Amino acid sequence: MDILQLIQSNLLTPIVLFFLFGIIAARIKSDLKIPQAISEFLPIYLLAAIGLHGGIQMRTTGFENMLVPMLVAIALSLLFTLNHYQILRKLGKFNIFDSYALASTYGAVGAVTFSVGLSFLKNQGVTSEGYLAAVLAVLEPVAFILAIFLTNMAVSKQINAKKQSFTTDSKSDIDVGLHETKVKLSKILRESVTGKAIVILLGSIVIGYIIGKEGFGPIKIVFDDLFTGAIVIFMIEMGIIAGQRLDDLKKVGIFLISFSIIMPTFNGIIGVVVATLMGLSMGGSVMFGLLLASASFIAAPAVLRNAIPQANPSLYITSALGITFPYNIIVLLPIMFAVSSLLHDPEGSIDLFRYSLKDLI
Repeated sequence: MDILQLIQSNLLTPIVLFFLFGIIAARIKSDLKIPQAISEFLPIYLLAAIGLHGGIQMRTTGFENMLVPMLVAIALSLLFTLNHYQILRKLGKFNIFDSYALASTYGAVGAVTFSVGLSFLKNQGVTSEGYLAAVLAVLEPVAFILAIFLTNMAVSKQINAKKQSFTTDSKSDIDVGLHETKVKLSKILRESVTGKAIVILLGSIVIGYIIGKEGFGPIKIVFDDLFTGAIVIFMIEMGIIAGQRLDDLKKVGIFLISFSIIMPTFNGIIGVVVATLMGLSMGGSVMFGLLLASASFIAAPAVLRNAIPQANPSLYITSALGITFPYNIIVLLPIMFAVSSLLHDPEGSIDLFRYSLKDLI
């Protein structure tokens, strides 16, 4: 599998070309913009389409068959989030708030990236396990909840230490502070689970499960045939927003730019390998890897601005949308596809082994 050739062919797909078109439009200061009503509708449509297919696949596959991949995905998401924090805090020297905000952004998943991944596989003539849409829905709030919980714990520790240094008779105040922290976490948990993205995705999964393939037939033209076209229009808007964020790259620094490329690559390839070991198909392994490689740039700002207001939004929005998203859809997707193809092709694996031995000799 020639990765460079795969990347080159991916660059010439309508989705990537329209994304680049949006970036160019933003850089030349064009007044091009997607009407607000359409920009609000498209994410709902894409999530509904993903959810319907996921529900139908769940009905065919059975919930018990997707339980292990879901639990593994949750475990990896939590592990990666903690790993992100350690790297950002110790190597990047970011403060606690920015470290946790960035860590959760890269521990969460990107529904838009997931949509592009499905279209990419379709162009390659490859299918994936539809129930991964349910994994997408579960992973969305997981990293945020962990990061917010750990942030609250860190802040509570600091507050307790300061209060104890001033007076030993402040137990009641400390209890109040801890109670407020717990209330805040529960509020964020509720907002994460009841957010419109999760609601429409979960609702569509349930509907897809109920109606099955037979019930999907009458609406197939809307939620299947028009899917790629909807992504193309949405990519124009994503390109415009990313183009507007390019000037902010100077603010995030070399370390965060490197982090925004290296960590998704590491997470994604680990995801492909783990998914292959679990028995997922070639396309399913790519999508599983993409879930772990993507960064949230739609849900993250909405959640983190309320949950960790001390964090700098420019850091996690610019890195996720301006760096990681273009890298994922242009470069990393073909790389993960090549890795998955190699792992699912025994002969390819043997060839790679021989090639590696030859290099060592």
